[in-house]
Amino acid sequence: MQNLPLIFFVTSALVAHLTMTAVMALFAHYKVRYLSIAWIMAIFAALIAALIPFTDEIETVRPATFHPGPMAGFMVWAYLQSIYPLSITMPGYLQWRRMVIYASPVFVILLLYGLLTLLGMTVPNYYNFSDVLDNFWTPDVMLRMLMLIVSIFYIINIFFLPKRMLRYADVPAYVYLFSFILGISSCHYLWLTIKFEVWEFELWLLVFTFANLYLCLRELETIARALPQPAMELVEEAPAVDEIDKTDHEDFNEANRQRFERLEFWMQHNREAWKDFTFGRDTLCDATGINRHLMLQALRSQGYNNVHEYINAYRIKELQRMVEHHQISTVKDCLDAGFGSLKTARSSFQRVTGLSLDDYITSHTMTD
Repeated sequence: MQNLPLIFFVTSALVAHLTMTAVMALFAHYKVRYLSIAWIMAIFAALIAALIPFTDEIETVRPATFHPGPMAGFMVWAYLQSIYPLSITMPGYLQWRRMVIYASPVFVILLLYGLLTLLGMTVPNYYNFSDVLDNFWTPDVMLRMLMLIVSIFYIINIFFLPKRMLRYADVPAYVYLFSFILGISSCHYLWLTIKFEVWEFELWLLVFTFANLYLCLRELETIARALPQPAMELVEEAPAVDEIDKTDHEDFNEANRQRFERLEFWMQHNREAWKDFTFGRDTLCDATGINRHLMLQALRSQGYNNVHEYINAYRIKELQRMVEHHQISTVKDCLDAGFGSLKTARSSFQRVTGLSLDDYITSHTMTD
């Protein structure tokens, strides 16, 4: 049971990557951008699964310095990670022809190593740098060095490719952080091929798995942001507070719906109040007679996350109305809709409508 912690880390990483593969494959049916991520997650899961039969050996046997097994695995791993960030914003990058060309150094080195091994080349173990240097000009060591050089080339791409690709695509900001973490973890793995420690290998596997989880969650966040806002319907009469309280004992969901209607009625008939940027949750609670807890409960029952999002939804609608009626002609005038700053107005408008506020105003101004 000495290798139980290692088995736990490997198994947990495998389950996490299989889950991410399944989720990304599901969403790939609706958006092709997730297909490449699903494939790479599946490959990572397969590579992690291949470690399970060797957990005893990893735990007890000291790997040699620059051993061709870990070096070859590292070269393949670095290659996959270097195309990984690009696949987020450029699914076309993973076309078979380009992928094979980019991987050609890996294929050539592995083919040469396999052929020389079949022809009788010995594969000795070296446990310090002096042994490696003494045998540097042997075909075995030179091929190991080639693996190292190619791996470093892929690692450099992990750090720099997202920045280079800005001229071709709009790379999300979180890709920079993800690429940086991948690059650091790859450097860590390179160190493990030189001086292996089990606890460091477990740490690397943990960081690598959490980095992938971070990426997947940020990618799925784009879907959540694209979900439509709850529809706003005109409420002609507001339910009384005592009637709502009475309903609360009989039907919890109906009471939440009535509280929401009371909020809607007030917001629809007090436009000038919430167009003041100081208007907030406490003011709305006092005006409607609904406490914070029940207000949040009612809003969430109708699809809003919080009171701030609910109030901003009205301000965005008001902003659109004012632009369409030519009451707003510049971005600076957007504060008249109740936003506290231009930054908030821009970000809220972009998040809800999916449009740039500046472009929206310009398009309506040009139609004049």
